[in-house]
Amino acid sequence: MPKVKRAKTALALGSNMGDSQAILEAAIATLAQTPGISLEARSSWYKTKAVGPPQPDYLNGCVTLQVEMLPQELLESLLKIERQFGRVRQERWGPRTLDLDLLLYDDFIVDAPNLQIPHPGMRDRAFVLLPLAEIASDWVEPVSGCLIKELLKKVDCSDVHLLMGN
Repeated sequence: MPKVKRAKTALALGSNMGDSQAILEAAIATLAQTPGISLEARSSWYKTKAVGPPQPDYLNGCVTLQVEMLPQELLESLLKIERQFGRVRQERWGPRTLDLDLLLYDDFIVDAPNLQIPHPGMRDRAFVLLPLAEIASDWVEPVSGCLIKELLKKVDCSDVHLLMGN
């Protein structure tokens, strides 16, 4: 089997059930220990008002990784890690122990039934763009052709607050 070339990827992490900060820290450690994944950078944590049904605020952040796996394989690894942390998919935009979203994979554009890269909602979400700009501000989002820091200027960040003591 041919070796998969290394790819730079960006993930968004979120949690609003349980000890969210401990869950997110443990998820990053799990990612870093996963074969084929190397942690490159991580953002601060941000507290964000939840979207959807009434629920607790979210803790959000982003990481950049170097991976030696195809996008579909990475997605499978992310879903497996979510399940390890008790993620149960019940309602859209419902509360969750852990949410791992694959945002970017090099400059690839993927449109498959179970995977879209870049993540389709990322350009409109301050809770994604703010932490991502902290660690990858000059990454070009391949659909819009804009830098992450340019996309950040177009969203309302008033509900996204840096978690103190990060």
